Amino acid sequence: MRLDKFLKVSRLIKRRTVANEACDAGRVMVNGTVAKASVKVKAGDIIEIQFGTKTVKVEVLIIQETTKKEEAKEMFRYL
Repeated sequence: MRLDKFLKVSRLIKRRTVANEACDAGRVMVNGTVAKASVKVKAGDIIEIQFGTKTVKVEVLIIQETTKKEEAKEMFRYL
């Protein structure tokens, strides 16, 4: 699954266009390297997102094309 779509489906970022812009600005890293929106993510990957001064670090647990709001938190684990 594309990184920008994963961020939207997992609700780490609310809209895909915002996820795309964050990737273009270099604020998203996958496994320690700056990632573009088109990077494929898989279970076990570590994603770091910079929100201003705060950094969120998560591990991808499962990949799903769609999910309900309540189940979105099961797609990743905070580190």
